[in-house]
Amino acid sequence: MPSAPARVANVPVNQIREITQAAWAVPDSIVLSIGEPAFPVARHVLEAGMAALDRDDTNYTPNAGIGPVRAAFASRFASLAGVDEDPSRIFVVAGAQQGLHLALSTLIGEGDEVLVPDPGYPTFTMTVGLLGGRPVPYPLVPDHGFQPRIEDLQGLVTPRTRVLMLNSPSNPLGSVFSHDLTRALVQFAHRNDLWIISDECYEAFTYDVPHVSPARFDAGGPEAVAEATEARVITSLTLSKTYGLTGLRIGALVVPPGMEAVLSNVMEATVSCVSAASQYAGLAALTGPQDYVRTALDHYRANRDEATAVLDRLGIDYLDARGAFYLWADLRHATGGDVRGWTRSFLAGHGVALAPGTAFGSMGEGWVRIALCGRTADLVEGLSRLPAPPRRP
Repeated sequence: MPSAPARVANVPVNQIREITQAAWAVPDSIVLSIGEPAFPVARHVLEAGMAALDRDDTNYTPNAGIGPVRAAFASRFASLAGVDEDPSRIFVVAGAQQGLHLALSTLIGEGDEVLVPDPGYPTFTMTVGLLGGRPVPYPLVPDHGFQPRIEDLQGLVTPRTRVLMLNSPSNPLGSVFSHDLTRALVQFAHRNDLWIISDECYEAFTYDVPHVSPARFDAGGPEAVAEATEARVITSLTLSKTYGLTGLRIGALVVPPGMEAVLSNVMEATVSCVSAASQYAGLAALTGPQDYVRTALDHYRANRDEATAVLDRLGIDYLDARGAFYLWADLRHATGGDVRGWTRSFLAGHGVALAPGTAFGSMGEGWVRIALCGRTADLVEGLSRLPAPPRRP
């Protein structure tokens, strides 16, 4: 059999999938390792998708998506991010992951560098490497609340640096960028002639703090920084988490002016277009009743509070989750410098699956990501089995 090229062979294993698939093979295990919303999809969304199939709306759509769906994404972006975008710059994509691949395909060449958060979602690194680029981790450290520092980023920029990846609210951290930090990050990118890809998959889920989109500070945004002489922010949105449509694979890219033609060509060369039925289901989600989103937000907040109460009782430290539906917890007292191996042992011995922090980069050693999106009783029971740290004298 011919060998795979190095850029394919070197794509790392996704440790989230690794532990989750192991958990699915263990009867009665409590799976807290994967971010799968637990609520049934709203009926009006299902009916819109089924209606498209009933009328045999199964043909190709335009590369960038059906006009009403693009307009609905633009309307949501204006409402939540405060940024007005023409629907012609909205590309409907097969979920945020395909959107990430599409955006990076247009921005980087062989050997180009992309600044990725560490800890950060693993497919940031995986996709850059698969496209022949070089992922360059920027550290997010406990002493700084796992927030980016401009001085760290500046020290990593080289002549090959092309893109800064941002993710707020963060998967895996649950952290949320402030207004001032977001503005400073956009200024940094423009000063260094970088593109920004802003992953905003969890923009609907923040707790007592606002979501701030970097596009607000880009050229054409309502608070454009002086450095922004042309738009450089690409925003990635998805309906997977917001409406529980993880399997329908529908999201959107919001792109700067001038990228439309090349993105259409790259879209044609990858998936051509998103399923029409998924697009009509997405349209119903975006434009119909929003009860699902409100119910999910309340559930995730309540689960966060229940989970932190358990960790507080055990004396386990964690990062205060201000967004998304994950809790980032410190198990360094138990993991012995190998959190990946420890999560496998913990699953085998206690029947609970947690995502190892090293799934998200080397800075995650000793930490675990806890998904807050499932049943409250399972969450509380699973976390109650965690080992408490030694008592402090």
